[in-house]
Order: sequence, then structure tokens, then C-alpha cells
Amino acid sequence: MSAAIPLPDLSGLDSKALMKLESEIAEQFMGGVPWGSVTWALANLAVWLALWPLTFMHILPLWAAFPIATACVALGYLPSHEAQHDIIARPGTPLRWLNQLIGHVSTIPLLLPYSVAKLTHMEHHKHTNHPELDPDIHTKAENSLQFLINSIASRQPNGRGNRSYSEALARLGTPDAMRAQLEALAMQLAYLAILFTAAWTGHAIEAALLWWLPKHLAQTYIGYYLSWAPHHPAKETGRYRDTRGFKSLVGNIGSMGMQFHIIHHLHPRIPLMRTPKAYWAMRPILEARKCDLSGL
Repeated sequence: MSAAIPLPDLSGLDSKALMKLESEIAEQFMGGVPWGSVTWALANLAVWLALWPLTFMHILPLWAAFPIATACVALGYLPSHEAQHDIIARPGTPLRWLNQLIGHVSTIPLLLPYSVAKLTHMEHHKHTNHPELDPDIHTKAENSLQFLINSIASRQPNGRGNRSYSEALARLGTPDAMRAQLEALAMQLAYLAILFTAAWTGHAIEAALLWWLPKHLAQTYIGYYLSWAPHHPAKETGRYRDTRGFKSLVGNIGSMGMQFHIIHHLHPRIPLMRTPKAYWAMRPILEARKCDLSGL
């Protein structure tokens, strides 16, 4: 990345000039392979997989494995998110296979096929906060408690969370969307088969605490920090109004890097680990655009 661009007095700049300056700053933080995310994805999956034989052989107690499994399932989404935006490698480049590999394997614990994640996430970016077209609008809630209640309800049979992605794929109606639905079905059947086999062989509790419950806890945590918090109150649309910066009680690491999620929506190809610096470099422009920065 090049040295930071010194910002001029922004008061006299029109929208076009602000956009040009914003793009110049954003370009400083793009490019190169985010090897931290690649390492994170592979190490995270390896740890989660290792928990199964370690607990089955009583090497690691289940009470210790459970929180590790929960963290692994939650953390697996973020490297895939990088791949969804082709940040690891663009189409046609030598490392494209790595981008796709990370995209596919890192969300296995979350039981979310990469194809589903990418297609629905692109719809989220196109239609952020739209009451009908945003696949993540079901996380909208007046406050944190209401989000938690809605999150649990949305995963019940015929709940909004269960329907939102399938409805988005059905609206797209493309061959890729149809294939994604089939992949989701196949993954769900494989998951149920694994849980059934574990229970049949006397490992029901291990399966519940290494996968079933961690998955639900991770879905709630991801929904809160990747969707509810950065888009609350989710009433406005538009480039500078549909996402906000926010201050989290658990900090930027505890909130999975989402305090600066506004940068991601403005410039999706900036890697996650660079969004804090990009935010501070771009903050005067965001203020000039009257973005909701909520105390950051």
C-alpha cells in the first residue's frame, strides 16, 4: 500500500470530487493476497475437525471442546466472505483455485454452501435493507433483545431465516442459483446423516456440542455482528445510508471486525483486516457524506 493521501479541505468539493478522492484512498488498501485470512481459514477448519477424534478418544474433555467448536464455526464464515468478493484471487488469476478452495471449505462447519453464501451475499449488497429483496432483512429488529428473539424464531420450521436464502435463490432463477439449492440440500442431508450416525454409535452428546449447538450459536453471533449491528435500524437504503460504523462493547476483534463494516459496503474488495485503517483514512469523507458513524 502507498502512503496515505493528504486530504484537502473537503468543504468545497462536490459529490464527484469526493467520490474520486474516496476511490483513491480505497485503492491504497486493495490488492495482494490476504494470507492472514487464508491461514485463518485452513487452521480454523483443521482445529474444528481435530476436535472430533480428540473428544471421541477422551483426550480432550467435551466441556473444553464445546467453546472451541463454537468459536471455530463462527470464525469460519469470514474467510469465505473474503472469497465471495474474490479478494483472495480474481477470476482468471493463477491463485483463483485458492480463492474457491477457501470459499468452499471454510463454511463447512456452518453448514453453508459457498455457492449459496456468495449468491445471497451479492443480493444483500445490491438490495441492502430492502424489505423484500435483501436476504438478510430478517435480522432487522428494534433492539438487541428483539434481535435474539427473532433470531431463534427465524430458525424454526418455516421461519424467516430458513426461507430468506431459498427465496432469494428462487428469485434469481439462474442455473447457478438452482445448483446452489441442490448443494444446500445435499449438505443438509449429509449433516443429518452424520448426526444420526453419531447418535446411533453412542456419540449424540459429542455431535450436539461439537456441531449442532455451536452452529446455532454461531448463526446468532454472525447474524448480530455481520447483519444487525452494522445495518441497524435497517430503515434506509443508498450507498452512504444503508450501513453504519458502530462501537461494540467487545471491540473490533470481538465483533468480528464489523465496527468498520461500512467500509466493506462502500469498497467490498478491501480485505477485512485492512478495513480499520481504511476507515480512519476515509473518515473525513464519510463525515462529509453524513454517514452514520455512531461514535466511532
